[in-house]
Amino acid sequence: MKFEGLKIGFAITGSHCTIHEIIQVMKRLVAEGAEVTPIISYSVDSMDTRFGKAEDWKHQFQEITHKKLIHTIPEAEPVGPKKMFDCVVIAPCTGNTLAKLANGIIDTPVLMAAKSHLRNQKPVVLAISTNDGLGLNARNIGTLLVTKNVYLVPFGQDNPVVKANSLVAHMERVPETILMACEGKQIQPVLVDYRI
Repeated sequence: MKFEGLKIGFAITGSHCTIHEIIQVMKRLVAEGAEVTPIISYSVDSMDTRFGKAEDWKHQFQEITHKKLIHTIPEAEPVGPKKMFDCVVIAPCTGNTLAKLANGIIDTPVLMAAKSHLRNQKPVVLAISTNDGLGLNARNIGTLLVTKNVYLVPFGQDNPVVKANSLVAHMERVPETILMACEGKQIQPVLVDYRI
């Protein structure tokens, strides 16, 4: 039970193609003793895509965690003041979310939870999934790599031939990244081989 007693705010943003991987990560964390609370972005809350329906995803998050979803900014604001979590994870973390976080823009429940949590000098773990990680978002990733208390799940190009700028975290490494982040350490290596 590696995660026994650990309270994790698990934030999910709209990289809908990777949400199925996140379901497995959530299950593993709960099975290994973590208390996991789902936090969802507006797009995850309301958008149906070819990868799944919003209501189905939300039902799964709550069924796995046995926790009520945090899905509004007012619900996310107390994360810091009430010291609700030991770690906040954003997985998947879209390019839009990481750009806003790197530039201090707080306009979604996920971003409010992260900002509120960071005020307590506690870890925020990012599992990026963005088509422009080596494009416009490269500078934002660089900013977050050197931001205190922000840790990145190892990531690489997911298809450099077809999508040369696309970067995706190895979602299966979210749990070990959390453990190291809670010790104040960035898991290494951060840059890993691409996958197709």
